[in-house]
Amino acid sequence: MTLGDAPVRVALLGCGVVGSQVARILLEQADDLRARVGRPLELVGIGVRRTTDRPGIDPALFTTDVPSLVAREDVDLVIELIGGINPARELLLAAIQGGKSVVTANKALLAQHGAEIYDAAAAADVDVYYEAAVAGAIPIIRPLRESLVGDAVTAVKGIVNGTTNYILDQMHTHKVSFSDALADAQRLGYAEADPTADIEGHDAAAKAAILASLAFHTRVTLDDVACEGISSVTADDVRAAESMRCVIKLLAQCSVSPDGTVAVGVHPTMVPLEHPLAGIRGAYNAVFIESVNAGRLMFMGPGAGGSPTASAVLGDVVTAARNRVRGVAGHGESAYSTPGITDPSSVASAYYVAMTVRDEPGVLSRVADAMARRGVSIAAVRQEQASGGSGARLGITTHRAPDGNVRAVVDELLGGGDVLGDVRVLRVEGA
Repeated sequence: MTLGDAPVRVALLGCGVVGSQVARILLEQADDLRARVGRPLELVGIGVRRTTDRPGIDPALFTTDVPSLVAREDVDLVIELIGGINPARELLLAAIQGGKSVVTANKALLAQHGAEIYDAAAAADVDVYYEAAVAGAIPIIRPLRESLVGDAVTAVKGIVNGTTNYILDQMHTHKVSFSDALADAQRLGYAEADPTADIEGHDAAAKAAILASLAFHTRVTLDDVACEGISSVTADDVRAAESMRCVIKLLAQCSVSPDGTVAVGVHPTMVPLEHPLAGIRGAYNAVFIESVNAGRLMFMGPGAGGSPTASAVLGDVVTAARNRVRGVAGHGESAYSTPGITDPSSVASAYYVAMTVRDEPGVLSRVADAMARRGVSIAAVRQEQASGGSGARLGITTHRAPDGNVRAVVDELLGGGDVLGDVRVLRVEGA
């Protein structure tokens, strides 16, 4: 049903860093937005936990009765910027079931309950847009959802968490420890007081699930993503990477395995300096796509922040509002494929394996034998005196091998007496 000459009436849920920017843009750029949509965009209410003054926003717009705001019959479009699973899930489903289109930036919700939301939207014939859920201002959802829908995407990999990229960049550039880099990120507002979701990779894993779902036209959830964070990355790891002309990045990697299943993981990875992702500095994000016909594409830009993320939200709002004016819904979820998820132990990569070993003849030979028995081929070896003078520090770069084989080698070596400890295993991109 078209709206005639009536405005598109918008309810905003959440008015934090991003939400307040979205509200101000809706209010201050009303004329421009009207010209782009073809009808006025009218902000009719803002649902919040507590009503506090926000400069430039009419206090009369705020309400703590968020369910009633969502249920209003005169609301056409709901923007959800609360975050988390509940009550966001119940509110979005209520909006959809009430015939309202929705725009959200909630990657955790989509990664865990996306199927439920997409199915509800299809049944109600309304839109669900979520460009801001992955990589802030970077337009990556729409290219995967629309621009590349006629192509066959084979891999998506990227830096999708600005906090971890800032921390790792500081460790490389300024030679600071992980804890000092994290403290600096918190001081600058890049990291939360509780940074667990970022530094343990959970935030990036949710985004990886969304990217894989879009790229490979299947349903991937957060539980399908192998996840490893950066809290264990040390100065020694950074030095080792630099000696190999690499930098360490937390990469989300999604690809089609040789057996046709989908591999999805988030891991700290050594990236060669020649790779486009190696040069992404500070809190920036970047996503690298490989496809059969378009080839290699890279998208980069600010991955977080009020204004950049609000830009992505408003892009979705304009699109959903245009559809509303025309009385149509855009293309929904494309999840016709069920290839299955690759067993993480069978995902192949090159690896850097470092360990402190006994400094005596025959150790390297026994390590090499253990790797050979597991089908792990050695590409390069570096050895130096271990810090403190006890033993030798052995660093081995492997050719591509299944993750399970590499982990089995490490377990065997740890139980064999030659390894004294301090074992590190990092993936190496593009080797």
